[in-house]
Amino acid sequence: MVPFNVDLSDKVAAVTGAGGVLMSGFARALAECGAKVAIVDRTYDKAKQVADEIGENAIAVQCDCLDKQSIINAKKVINEKWGKVNLLINGAGGNNPKAQTTIETMTPDFAGDGTFFDMDEAGFKFVFDLNITTAFLVTQVFAEDMVKTGGNIINISSMNAYRPLTKIPAYSAAKSGLSNFTQWLAVHFAPCNIRCNAIAPGFFVTQQNHALLYNEDGTPTARTGKILAATPQKKFGVPEDLYGALLYLASDEASSFVTGICIPVDGGFSAYSGV
Repeated sequence: MVPFNVDLSDKVAAVTGAGGVLMSGFARALAECGAKVAIVDRTYDKAKQVADEIGENAIAVQCDCLDKQSIINAKKVINEKWGKVNLLINGAGGNNPKAQTTIETMTPDFAGDGTFFDMDEAGFKFVFDLNITTAFLVTQVFAEDMVKTGGNIINISSMNAYRPLTKIPAYSAAKSGLSNFTQWLAVHFAPCNIRCNAIAPGFFVTQQNHALLYNEDGTPTARTGKILAATPQKKFGVPEDLYGALLYLASDEASSFVTGICIPVDGGFSAYSGV
């Protein structure tokens, strides 16, 4: 699974959103390299399944990353099991149908629903909370473990942070904000020997976006066609494609002088102009 040898046996890692497709893969990769990994997720059953699959190097921790007390309780569980956390992956995030449009661009004569004017304010705010407020709260709690002894924070951004995608304005804006927040954290915590970076995945098929990418009969949607046409490698990524960037940033030996960056892992999407 892991593409090269990295020793993370000195790491106690907390991975939020680790019940999902991509972050559960991150947790497995970190554990394979020797890290002790807390599978932090709002749904305990999902976290427990991942932890059980990993084995003795993992524990499941239920946590609502929008509830500071829940985060504090989660950290306490991890601290009591393994000590202070020195590697944090802020993977909790996502989109919401109430914060997206059904059309890509507005025309003067459009008479249907699902336009920019139909988007729900509460849904828009929820997407920001899910992607930025969670990172703020979780970092605020867990970084206390790192101030005296150093640490490493990796946020999960998106290609939306570089170029906003049609239909999902809240998610695009939120991920852009998360990338900026990553840079702010990197500067703020540098004197404490805490590095903070981000990974920006390109297009991966997950539970959250499956309906946008594939029809009920399994055929690709028109949106999938556009994505692959704009991705020079002409394919979606798979979780393993992200492990190299993850382990590079997680390894103090490999990236000790790297902080405040965001690494695209996107099959060339960010480099392609369309011509």
